[in-house]
Amino acid sequence: MIKQATVHEINELMGGGSECQVIDVREFSEFDRERIADARLVPLSGFEKHAHTIDRMKPVYLMCRSGTRAKMAAERLVKKGFADVHVVEGGMAAWAAAELPIVYGKSNVWSLERQVRFAAGFLVLAGVILGFMVTPYLYLLSGFVGAGLIFAAVTDTCGMAMVLALMPWNQASSGKAAETAARGL
Repeated sequence: MIKQATVHEINELMGGGSECQVIDVREFSEFDRERIADARLVPLSGFEKHAHTIDRMKPVYLMCRSGTRAKMAAERLVKKGFADVHVVEGGMAAWAAAELPIVYGKSNVWSLERQVRFAAGFLVLAGVILGFMVTPYLYLLSGFVGAGLIFAAVTDTCGMAMVLALMPWNQASSGKAAETAARGL
């Protein structure tokens, strides 16, 4: 069963020396930009490959930007037999809103959510302009993006985000990859 936890609960657990593990399932660029000091990165895009590094004997607290990816990771852990799995309500957005301590990195890569909004907006605008200037058939591009956004909302998954997560700017550089591997990935 997947449980919920608030950012204040997590902050107290971490400050009190509790035997919990906070797993951040955002992508490397998001984690590098801002994170909780004791959180460990296990990106959702490579979650299956690295889930074995998570200790089954300790409570697992999963977080992402808002909670959606953390819920997906929690479902995967429960299927793997993990018993004490928690999703941090509101994720890093709630953590920041509560003005809890954040470690800031040097990454200037946009969050995955912001990249999706930009790409969707760009494709819709391109479809409209090209449909007007080249051929009306290109209006279908805007329709396709709109249908994809509706599908993403209904299913609470986003194909565009999954593709963008694999882009080079969202991956660790070789030096950063070595550092990440040294932390258990």
